[in-house]
Amino acid sequence: MALILSIETGTDVCSVALANDGELMALRESDEGRDHAKKVALFVDELLRETGVQPDDLDAIAVGKGPGSYTGLRIGVSFAKGMCYALNIPLIAVGSLDALTEVAREDYDAGILDIEEDEWAVARLCPMVDARRMEVYAQVFDNEGNPLSDVSAEVITEESFGTWRKDGKLVIFGNGSSKCVTTLPDAIHVAVAPSARGIVRIAEEAFNADRFEDIAYFEPFYLKEFLVIPSKKKLL
Repeated sequence: MALILSIETGTDVCSVALANDGELMALRESDEGRDHAKKVALFVDELLRETGVQPDDLDAIAVGKGPGSYTGLRIGVSFAKGMCYALNIPLIAVGSLDALTEVAREDYDAGILDIEEDEWAVARLCPMVDARRMEVYAQVFDNEGNPLSDVSAEVITEESFGTWRKDGKLVIFGNGSSKCVTTLPDAIHVAVAPSARGIVRIAEEAFNADRFEDIAYFEPFYLKEFLVIPSKKKLL
């Protein structure tokens, strides 16, 4: 049982949630561009003011660890670590694909997703985060959020996820799924956006199990190495 602030900045969405004992209290998020460095602190301040929670009241900070945007993950993780240092509270890291799957499950339970009950009963959930070109970061889960595969970087072809497409219905979502609609026509595409609310339940479970990160050494889960490409512009 804990008061936990959750942060998700691994995509175009900047999202911050405050939860008590695993129940969402307040949420702030925006998909208006990658100015997460400005918005994350503003959203945290707004949530604390709205709920009357003082920073010293927080029991932990949870953050989406990736995979996702290098810059976005850096911003979220750095901010979370800074708060943990300042408040002397633990850091919890949640896989961004796990959190995205949790959002999909919540949306289904709320009747938001356009998917039939019989399809959901055999669904294989596949959250996808855009990794540029025809590549996505992806993982397959069952409809209860249990992982059925490892996280991977997949170049999408007509053969992608063939095993899972044969074994029931493959449900794809996330900001990388739109590039798969024509390539994987037998998959079910639903609109699900990343959100810090997907971190809430998982973070509460991690807190109760004392699954904390070493604040000094924790790094985002990039999956792929960061490559610096020299600029082609001539400098005067």
